[in-house]
Amino acid sequence: MSGLRRWLGGTEPKVAHTYLPGGSWTDIEAPPGFLDAWAAWRRAQADRTLVLNVPMQERNEENVSDEEVRELLRQGAAGEFDEHFRTLAERLVESKVPDTVLVLGWEMNGITYTHRCGPDPAAWKTYWKRIVRTMRSVPGQRFRFDFTPSRGRDAVPWTECYPGDDTVDIIGMDAYDQPAGLSFDEQVKEPYGLRQHVDFAKAHHKPVSYPEWGLFRNGDDTAYMRGMLAWIEEHKPLYNTLTDYCPHGVWQCAQNPRSSQVYRSFLYGRGEQPAAPAPTASTPAPQPTKATAPAPEPAGDCPAPDPHDWLEYWLGRKFCLDW
Repeated sequence: MSGLRRWLGGTEPKVAHTYLPGGSWTDIEAPPGFLDAWAAWRRAQADRTLVLNVPMQERNEENVSDEEVRELLRQGAAGEFDEHFRTLAERLVESKVPDTVLVLGWEMNGITYTHRCGPDPAAWKTYWKRIVRTMRSVPGQRFRFDFTPSRGRDAVPWTECYPGDDTVDIIGMDAYDQPAGLSFDEQVKEPYGLRQHVDFAKAHHKPVSYPEWGLFRNGDDTAYMRGMLAWIEEHKPLYNTLTDYCPHGVWQCAQNPRSSQVYRSFLYGRGEQPAAPAPTASTPAPQPTKATAPAPEPAGDCPAPDPHDWLEYWLGRKFCLDW
């Protein structure tokens, strides 16, 4: 986080965003020590926010069949998994991060995750409500629950999965630059796209968020980067998180240099102590040196997870950035 701040000329990251792995229920309960570093960062300043993606099922990326997912959703709706989410809530409160934003069952409108909605939307919505009510029952909690589909229709319209205003605090959207050839304007206008997202949230009197966004199928796409930054500036989400591992990223991923310059120029020097004047399109942003930025300069691809960083190594992925 401090390295990112220096790269942005003093602009302070206000949101830390990480994920619970979904291999087992033990993962989803956040084992003791797992979130300690993130919780300490959040507690250091009152105006910071911790965002945590929470799987709704174990074996969450194991290509479980629709038939089995349907049965698991019905078990969850009946309360068979309540205790795991109560344990998670208790651990977050004990870690003194009771106001964590929980991105529960993200991208439920797709086919990637075992917590997907498509096999039984009615059971999914009942299960979501049960999880939220279970976690809200824990004394001391002040959680906010973020309903976050992926942009577009995907496997099922995400509106069919919306569980209701009483258990949703934020309406998010994961919005990557895909599919290939789709312009940013088309991403705004497509069914279940960016425009429908903000209109839906407004109709339900909820703030929006963008927990995941970044480059993808269209390479180093500066038009997308400018479009998404302008969209965020216009619609003022509660928070947004740029995914920073390749191929999506712009800080620790070197394969998108033009988009990196757009992103950095847009955010550079918004902090109280900028390191240098904000760069312009004709003036390259100053590069960090070893003396001021311990994070290494990217070379080629996003660095592999550091085996000495147990959290990064366990998850097998780099983390996300935010402001």
